[in-house]
Amino acid sequence: MIILENEQLRVQIHRRGAELQSLLLKSNGLEYLWQADPAFWAKHSPLLFPIVGTLKNDTYYYRGQAYHMARHGFAREKDFSVEGSNDREAVFVLKDDDLTRKLYPFAFLLKLHYRLLDSNLYLRYQVQNPAKESLYFSIGGHPAFNVPLLPHTVYNDYYLEFNRAEKADRWTLENGLLKPEPEPFLDSSSHLALNRELFGNDAIVLKGLQSSIVILRCHKSTHGLDFGIEGWPALGIWAAPGAPFVCIEPWCGHTDFVNHNQELSQKAGIIRLGPGGNWKKEWWVNLY
Repeated sequence: MIILENEQLRVQIHRRGAELQSLLLKSNGLEYLWQADPAFWAKHSPLLFPIVGTLKNDTYYYRGQAYHMARHGFAREKDFSVEGSNDREAVFVLKDDDLTRKLYPFAFLLKLHYRLLDSNLYLRYQVQNPAKESLYFSIGGHPAFNVPLLPHTVYNDYYLEFNRAEKADRWTLENGLLKPEPEPFLDSSSHLALNRELFGNDAIVLKGLQSSIVILRCHKSTHGLDFGIEGWPALGIWAAPGAPFVCIEPWCGHTDFVNHNQELSQKAGIIRLGPGGNWKKEWWVNLY
């Protein structure tokens, strides 16, 4: 376990999946990150790579060959090496190997760079293509935050607030895949109340948001968090049935559409990284 710590935060990250496992604010002693109770969901903040969500029939095709991959890809189950670390930052690295190439026939170098600054945690994803052919991938975060944060509050006391009013449709799921047409969801609103019924049909999938920040707030407390999503083309919001958490998930890519032809290069949201290419994107969270 790698521990990062400054005057305000104490963070724990496991080499398996380079997964964030604790996010503690010292001023109030609160643990903000879900602690992976297997009765609901045994993850904290898994990495989604090289796919986000579910493939149609758990299968994609590349250059005429079929490949099979489980939901959200394999990176979250791989042990990362630690390229370097100090009290306030750490870099985790994953490279392709014989096992990954059976699922995903690409050379890649994946880095996760965690960094603390005051009460902020920054996580930068970096994908490098060392090969002489294009690399196709999706990537995303899946951090789960405790709701309720405080013992005298309940789930329905909390809400999400976008920093801009949003007119956004929701892409809904059918047997684990996205329907081809979205449904109306946010109508010039910046407010989303949390309740147990919200995730009755799995995750809320939003695309093309104007906001750069999603805020988790409580009607009965000043404690919460700001989550930076600028530059991420899709956002998932999810909780397991009855679970005391909410996931705020910045994505590049998403679950296949029900009518997708399963060609990887034509997958909605797929990133094409040319030979020698270097791709980076970051999310951040501020606690209070």
